[in-house]
Amino acid sequence: MNARYSRTAMGLHWLMAVLVIGLIGWGLWMSDLPKGPERGWAIGIHKSFGMLALMLVFVRLGWRLGHRPPPNRALTAIETRLANAAHHLLYVLLVVVPGMGLTSVNFTKYPLKFFAIEVPKAGWPDEALNTLFSTTHKFLAWTLIALIVLHVAAAIRHTIRRDGTMQRMLPGKH
Repeated sequence: MNARYSRTAMGLHWLMAVLVIGLIGWGLWMSDLPKGPERGWAIGIHKSFGMLALMLVFVRLGWRLGHRPPPNRALTAIETRLANAAHHLLYVLLVVVPGMGLTSVNFTKYPLKFFAIEVPKAGWPDEALNTLFSTTHKFLAWTLIALIVLHVAAAIRHTIRRDGTMQRMLPGKH
């Protein structure tokens, strides 16, 4: 039997999963809204939860630095390398995607608020920089979506193989 992740690692994983999938869904929904108060409100919610996701990923990275993942004996050497590469890329994107969104906001005329609390901005109104960082945010968000789909597909594959990999990250008896 494969060693399982700790309850803390599982909790952080599933909390991030719900938050990120929610942010993606919300981002896709709000992008079709016409300019106006509803869109402004939706963007404000997206920014607040995006900042929360960025904070949480740093908590998760801090946890991960002190707690190495348990080895997965069900994987071949190449599967281990691919899984490690995919997980590293997920972490990079979980930092860079909200980072680009946050950077974009710093170059708008609108205030930056974290759940109605105004946060000082490091930038100034600059449409070209806002567009650059906003476009990068969107492109990398689609990259993150593709990697999440790959991650879920791998989880389904492990479930079909019944190799114990999925149980490592699911709550239950330890």
